[in-house]
Amino acid sequence: MPRDLTVIIEDRPGELARLGEITGEAGVNIHGLAAFTGEGKGVVHVLVDDDDAARCHKALEAATIGVADEREVLVVDIEDRPGALGELARRLADANVNVDLVYTTFGGVKVVIATDDLNNARAAVDY
Repeated sequence: MPRDLTVIIEDRPGELARLGEITGEAGVNIHGLAAFTGEGKGVVHVLVDDDDAARCHKALEAATIGVADEREVLVVDIEDRPGALGELARRLADANVNVDLVYTTFGGVKVVIATDDLNNARAAVDY
């Protein structure tokens, strides 16, 4: 299963580049990413393969980049058309799944879903 790492970086020029360079040097392919800033920090969600998560975590920490969280997530194919996200989110809501985080991947049309109820989420989206 894919993993989402919540990475904390400084909110300054070059930090996102550094994150990309460090993961690249470690041989970790980033499949998706979402980044937000506030109060001088950047919070970056990085989507990696399960097999790469430990190596990614280790490389980032060796470079003094903090990893605040790591968890399994769903990556769901979604149609590229109006209303597709609403339909997917409705299926999750009807299954009583609270979505903690959602972002898209690189390439193709997929959404990354983080929730504390992965079993119901999988069933709701026929994963």
